[in-house]
Amino acid sequence: MFYLVGLGLCDEKDITVRGLEVVKRSSRVYLEAYTSILMVQKERLEAFYGKELILADRDMVETESDKILRDADKEDVALLVVGDPFGATTHTDIILRARSLNIPTRVIHNASIINAVGACGLQLYNFGQTVSLVFFTETWKPDSFYDRVKENMEHGLHTLMLLDIKVKEQSEENLARGKKIYEPPRYMSITQAVSQLAEIEAARQEGILRLDATLAIALSRVGGEDEQRIVCGTLAELLDQPPEVFGEPLHSLVIVGKRLHPLEVQYAGAYAVDPKSWRDVARHVYKCPYPGHRRRKHSPS
Repeated sequence: MFYLVGLGLCDEKDITVRGLEVVKRSSRVYLEAYTSILMVQKERLEAFYGKELILADRDMVETESDKILRDADKEDVALLVVGDPFGATTHTDIILRARSLNIPTRVIHNASIINAVGACGLQLYNFGQTVSLVFFTETWKPDSFYDRVKENMEHGLHTLMLLDIKVKEQSEENLARGKKIYEPPRYMSITQAVSQLAEIEAARQEGILRLDATLAIALSRVGGEDEQRIVCGTLAELLDQPPEVFGEPLHSLVIVGKRLHPLEVQYAGAYAVDPKSWRDVARHVYKCPYPGHRRRKHSPS
């Protein structure tokens, strides 16, 4: 059996009981190490699981999956992924490859940023399409995400933006020369993400991402017991914050949609850079009153 096991969001203890049972009985256990990161080192996972983990980089998962799937029709083999297994299309692809080889498969689900984003106070059923924001270069600044955000905004829905990470990436020069030299890991910050949004808005000029009138929520290390950070404000307010305010990576960013509920305003407001500004923009731009603004009926004296 080939198992795809979700590890959850934070550390070695986030694995489910069912997932841990799979790890312990598998003959080989791979750790996928490039679509996301855990907040702990591989050695801590091995100590807790009582199992040696084989690191599976992009090349192995995407182009050398036969190594992972070898003998999985005769014995249990597991691939561990951060979050939930279906949080990346790569994992769907390896399941399809296993099926094509008549290898039985099973998926062990876990928490991911897709559902844990509710920690910021926005209601999950008010989210639209999730989009990815990649690092811009001088010659490559893809803006297809803007159209997805626009579609969400037209329906009043929030947008979860997954910010880019670069792990075991090669420079264009080393790639062209065939040198297996990798760049240091990079993780997109909230400041860089908002700057890129502003750059695309300036180019498109459709008024979807207005710095002073679009509410957004920055999240980092969601699920971390002491490391989780949530910061709310307008895009301009987030852009003005020093990097340390947002905490360590991984980071995500939510663009707040116009179908905003007063309870969402109230809950997320606890994390606002400027609570008054947060309430005012919600009230005047999003037409969503803060619960405290509602007039209360007075009982007769």
